[in-house]
Amino acid sequence: MTLSVDLFWSFRSPYSYLATGRIVGFARDWDLDVNVRPVYPIAIRTPEFFADINPQWVAYLLRDVQRVAEFHGIPIAWPSPDPVVMNMATREIPADQPYIHRLTFLGIDAARAGRGLAFIDEVSRLIWGAGVKGWDEGEHLAQAAARAGLDLAEMEARIAADEAGYRAAVEANQKAHEQAGHWGVPTLVVDGEPFFGQDRLDLCLWRLKQKGLRPR
Repeated sequence: MTLSVDLFWSFRSPYSYLATGRIVGFARDWDLDVNVRPVYPIAIRTPEFFADINPQWVAYLLRDVQRVAEFHGIPIAWPSPDPVVMNMATREIPADQPYIHRLTFLGIDAARAGRGLAFIDEVSRLIWGAGVKGWDEGEHLAQAAARAGLDLAEMEARIAADEAGYRAAVEANQKAHEQAGHWGVPTLVVDGEPFFGQDRLDLCLWRLKQKGLRPR
């Protein structure tokens, strides 16, 4: 029997990006369905987070992200533009966010089409891994969507026709994320048990094997 796992994931999370390729490998090698459930990054869900954290947190994050990427041989560069508009000096997050809502709604649409994992893999590689400045311009996103088996224009037309529905879908994912017992991304959830972080992927796979996961 095919097993399934929920993946709560954000387009602004470097750790989500660093986990995605390995999760793609799980779905390729094992009889596993990955139910992609995009959520907003913590900067949008909890804007006061960055005002309250220890000042050393950001420096440590940047160092850790680079070494995790190096350890796994994954290319990484901070996105340009950042999916979340933010004043890094003051840590202020303006209400106007031209990128993250679009990306998250596209992730919802891709998941509805059964191409969620392929889409977040391609788009996160574009945003985080390719070092592409202006990933939001030209044909970059359309080409990433096409590699995932999707048509960007059709996706955006569906979103424009029901934006409230996509907002509600994100909110539902965020509520389910909280109910699963965590707030961070990436979080994999197996039968209600959360596994938070790119460093818990093997532990999640171990649990799935206990539940009968078989190779494809």
